[in-house]
Amino acid sequence: MTTLIDTLLQNIANDTALSDDRRELLRELLARVVAVAESPARTRDLQVAVQAIDELLEAFALFEEESERRKITIFGSARTPPESPIYQMTLALAHAMAERDWVIVSGAGPGIMEASARGAGEANTIGINIRLPFEQSANPYIAATNLVTMKYFFTRKVALTRPSIAFVVLPGGLGTMDELFEVLTLLDTGKTTPAPVVLLDTPEGTFWQEWLTFMDQAIVKNHYVATDDMFIVRFATSIEETVEEIEHFYSNYQSFEIDGERGLISLRRPPTADQLLALARSCPMFDDAPGYRLEDPTTISFNFDGRSYVNLRLVIDEVNSWGAP
Repeated sequence: MTTLIDTLLQNIANDTALSDDRRELLRELLARVVAVAESPARTRDLQVAVQAIDELLEAFALFEEESERRKITIFGSARTPPESPIYQMTLALAHAMAERDWVIVSGAGPGIMEASARGAGEANTIGINIRLPFEQSANPYIAATNLVTMKYFFTRKVALTRPSIAFVVLPGGLGTMDELFEVLTLLDTGKTTPAPVVLLDTPEGTFWQEWLTFMDQAIVKNHYVATDDMFIVRFATSIEETVEEIEHFYSNYQSFEIDGERGLISLRRPPTADQLLALARSCPMFDDAPGYRLEDPTTISFNFDGRSYVNLRLVIDEVNSWGAP
């Protein structure tokens, strides 16, 4: 089988330029394809795996076309009517973010998803639709070239969350809650890079207040999550607040990555000595002063245990508070 795989890889390489990394990845994929023949899994289960790979590849190819632009995912109910104030807020938010050259990613259906696409315009919208027996067809505000339709919710959630660096959630039902808790779980466990999450409602709305009461009384109070875990969300009741929260999050902070036992935060501006000292004093993650250092003028390196993602958000808030020189 190894010879067969090597021959097939060589044939592919003859037609397509392959980097070493890509060649090794293809080797692993081909090895798994061959292993299917010996797999004890049922055929219908293998079909799920093949379909999932196909759906993800289609979505990733679509996102690659907009790889240079920042992306924000907007979640909300498919049942929100156009006359609703929440629908109108979503129109305005999507338009405001598109004007700032953000690509809006949404579920492609009706309601809030429709408002997202309608407000942003076809050139600034990517839709990730889901096939359901009773709903939903894609809304008419998404270009067919910027749309993928998926069979599985789990692949759809990967596509809705993986490329985006900001999230806004409006009131919704089970699907919206599923998507919100997916994002919060990814952020809380470090399975995605830090990102702003804004829970948006009208000034008169009580949806997120009631949600927060449930979280406090049923989840936090019973120690299923730590109180500090709620720091990763922000609440807003206007478009201005929402845009400000997202833009402020990236006003100085750029990115975070892990290198062994070190965390690396990349900034837009080099910190001063006084700012680093203030960071050490204000953030628990930096209480061991010898543990952090500047790797280069805009990269702070520090000891990171792979768990303190809430404290990491506090660090990001601190570096963003420094402002422009």
